[in-house]
Amino acid sequence: MRAISILLIITMISCNNQKISQEQKLIPLVGTWELISATTIQGDSVQHKKLTGKRMIKIINDSHFAFLNHDINKEKDSLKYYISGGGKYQLLGNQYIEFLEYCNSREWEGNKFEFKVEILGDTLIQRGIEKIEELGIEREITEVYLKLKK
Repeated sequence: MRAISILLIITMISCNNQKISQEQKLIPLVGTWELISATTIQGDSVQHKKLTGKRMIKIINDSHFAFLNHDINKEKDSLKYYISGGGKYQLLGNQYIEFLEYCNSREWEGNKFEFKVEILGDTLIQRGIEKIEELGIEREITEVYLKLKK
């Protein structure tokens, strides 16, 4: 009887430790990702973002995301090129929704951005529309990230 009780307790503990949703098991977003490619389509214009001299990482835990983007040339003015933000997210299958709560461009705060994500090995591909009517922004973006090793 005691052995059955111990087995039951171990099973309950292991189930509680595996509360990661089925969607997160299918698309393992948690980690630190470095941007390696970015394309923006706005109207008839296609722009491939030049990443030379810049570095962007996205950090995702089980409930929040954050991104940090800056130049790596060690300019004296560290804010000359600097973008950061973060907030909560939802993952439903391959639909990834960011709720931007914090951003150094304050007019972007409070907006929701919907993306489709897929992971191929150590590569995260994120596609979707950035739309902020008040700013006249509506563009399709595709970002490719490489998962950083611990």
